[in-house]
Amino acid sequence: MITITKSMRMLLQAMNPRSKVLVVGTTSDYVELIRQSCPDLALFITDPVIRNKASEAAPDPAEEILCKLHDYHQVRTALVRHVEKWNIVLEGITCFDCESLELAARLASDYSLPYPSVKSVRNCRDKFMSKMLWHQNNIPSPAVTLINSYTEAAEFFLQVGGPCVIKPRIGSGSELVFRCDTVKDCEIAVLHIEKGLRERQGNRLFSNTFVDSSVMIAEEFISGEEYSCDFIIQNGTIDIIRLTRKIHYSQSPFGTIRGYVLEDLPDGIEHREVLEILYRAASALGITEAVCMVDFLVRNKEIVLLEMTPRPGGDCIPYLLQKALHLDTIKLTLDFARSYPISLNNYKGHTPYAGLRLHAKQSGVLKKINTFSLDSDRRVLEFNILKKPGDFIRMPPDDYESWLLGHVIMKADTTTNIEEQCNDLINRIEVEIDS
Repeated sequence: MITITKSMRMLLQAMNPRSKVLVVGTTSDYVELIRQSCPDLALFITDPVIRNKASEAAPDPAEEILCKLHDYHQVRTALVRHVEKWNIVLEGITCFDCESLELAARLASDYSLPYPSVKSVRNCRDKFMSKMLWHQNNIPSPAVTLINSYTEAAEFFLQVGGPCVIKPRIGSGSELVFRCDTVKDCEIAVLHIEKGLRERQGNRLFSNTFVDSSVMIAEEFISGEEYSCDFIIQNGTIDIIRLTRKIHYSQSPFGTIRGYVLEDLPDGIEHREVLEILYRAASALGITEAVCMVDFLVRNKEIVLLEMTPRPGGDCIPYLLQKALHLDTIKLTLDFARSYPISLNNYKGHTPYAGLRLHAKQSGVLKKINTFSLDSDRRVLEFNILKKPGDFIRMPPDDYESWLLGHVIMKADTTTNIEEQCNDLINRIEVEIDS
């Protein structure tokens, strides 16, 4: 296969109006967001299950390939036929979902498009391997071990002196992640994860085909403020796109994020220091050119890395950045994929902006969501409700998506604690669920 250089891609773009960025395996709402943000720019590979459940209108046939994403060869064949049929030139490739990162990497290699390698994607997705690589390169991250049983979890708990966190080796977010404060908690967590993974067989998010038989890890729990950050790494340099402090859900499940606050770096942490750590951490995983997201803690003015992945942050973060910084991270990601210049609008820290996530408090049939209080609140910049009356709500650990009702983007007052304002807004939304 002929290697297409950056200059050749730009020439093809100018010559062929059907040049596209391939977006691999995203959700129907993101397909719609991308089509609104970047009309006629993307070619989507979408799982038919996602499209069949979608409330959004389907793209034109030339814009979307419907194909089961677990079968690489089927996807590859469908892509070849599609680009030939519609005379499409692929000028870049990107992915917004963890479970499709490896598929994107394989397709990028086939078409000589810049993208992290399959190996680097696996290093990121394997939560044990990523921390091992960081430890080998003297990058602070929690102590970690592979476990296959409650006994091994309990041994690690005693070794670190508790508490610890037990989670699937492959996964994302807070799904099937448990904090253990006692040895008994370790037993309960292992049972929950084993049951959860059995129920999720076939779920590509938890696919562990590239690791050995160990499907769980135990890691040291570290107390500190948690942050989420997007950054760009390329040409030996690194630039931060956004930095947000996480507001955690005070109740279970552990690790659930209630909101993101756009903030400057915490006191005592130098910008230069953060850039150096992120660059070294990405390099240790094999990432040299990508838009990445990283989660980290700040403990005693020290950064401790938790996870890193070669995709931008999702959830309500794109909406938050659009309102606060007038920064379209979806367009930024597609522009990066096609080697276009990137312009960042860095946050200066004078006005507190936050993105809040709305969660149900019980399972059952959603009867009503009353958002009248949001309409009249001057702090609210926008809100988006994902659920409608009649929808059935399931709670974690059975389902980590169903209980998310929507989000609110707010410009907070500077005179009141922002967490208190977030709680106030959320508590004023009336939600009725018939159990």
